[in-house]
Amino acid sequence: MAVTEAPPEPAQKGFLASSRLAGFILYGAGAKPGEPRIPFYRHTIFVRIAHWLNAGILLVMLMSGLQIFNAHPALYWGPQSNFTHPLLSLFAMQNNAGQVVSGVTQIGPWHFDTTGVLGASRLDGFMVARGFPAWATLPGPQWLAMGRVWHFFFAWLFVINGVLFAIYAFARGHIRDLAPNAHDLRNLPHEIVEHLKLQFPKGDAAKRYNALQKLAYFTVIFVLGPLVVLTGLTMSPTMDAAFPFLPWLFDGRQSARTIHFICAFSFVGFFVVHILMVVLSGTWNNLRSMITGRYEIERDGGAHA
Repeated sequence: MAVTEAPPEPAQKGFLASSRLAGFILYGAGAKPGEPRIPFYRHTIFVRIAHWLNAGILLVMLMSGLQIFNAHPALYWGPQSNFTHPLLSLFAMQNNAGQVVSGVTQIGPWHFDTTGVLGASRLDGFMVARGFPAWATLPGPQWLAMGRVWHFFFAWLFVINGVLFAIYAFARGHIRDLAPNAHDLRNLPHEIVEHLKLQFPKGDAAKRYNALQKLAYFTVIFVLGPLVVLTGLTMSPTMDAAFPFLPWLFDGRQSARTIHFICAFSFVGFFVVHILMVVLSGTWNNLRSMITGRYEIERDGGAHA
């Protein structure tokens, strides 16, 4: 006679569900409760400090940068502003009484209604013309001078932190961990498929950056970082006078401003994907590795989830 396994009791179901949830929070998609694990020292204290400093610095720089952008919320290409044909602009529509009624985002020939977020947003109960809303800028009110003070001060902190990290990366050989090689590039399509299936590296493979991580981190640290600094310097007339090759390098100050804006939102895109991957691959395990340096991997190693 065939023996069928009895379905789990409600209490057992609740325990299993909570175990799976705990496993997901700790170790990410595909984690198995009770799976044997061993600690692995993943990040040095210097890397951890540089990481958290950069997180705070970039947040302040983004918000103060949006405050500066609000003084003239439009982007152009070339050495001068072409007010009749901006690449991008955020502006407000007004009625016959001069009251702001809607916000518009213009990208090339296209126009989008972005009322309440871009072009026009509410401030103290009234709709006002404003590129980015007050909650996204630092300081909140329209205050260009203070926004520039915040932005420039934290920009130098960003440069110092970046230079120290670059020196550390080259001196300790960490650059080899970050730079993608030919094998990584060949393996990139496979890595993309694995990540879309929420199958992240496990075991010994989790001790090293995978192809996607290398490409993302290397691009952000050694491409976007220097590019955002150089374009920022190009927008300064003083720096242009001292280093006249900067405007030539970026085809003018307005082009540099546009590239600077694109770089800033590339950082935002990286941050969103980075946080998503932290959650999906194990929130606490990843956070712990960036706080204490310790990361836990499976004892048997090698296999994927």
